[in-house]
Amino acid sequence: MKAPRATYEVDGAAIRKIRMSRGQSIADLARIAGLTSSYLSRLETGVRRRTRPPTYLALRAALGLAPDDDSLLASSETAPE
Repeated sequence: MKAPRATYEVDGAAIRKIRMSRGQSIADLARIAGLTSSYLSRLETGVRRRTRPPTYLALRAALGLAPDDDSLLASSETAPE
């Protein structure tokens, strides 16, 4: 049996682009996703590039992305199963 991945590398620029296209502030998205604004800012700017699967899934859901949409992942990553 394959063990679940510990973290995923995200594309901060993609997070920011989608967030801004939806007219959300960092604070709005962070609140909806259950994150701090500081943490989300670090993801968007690339200061922090890796996140745990539950955080990634919450962020993706808060942005209204489909379950199979992997647009927030860095190009070297694959979507969680």
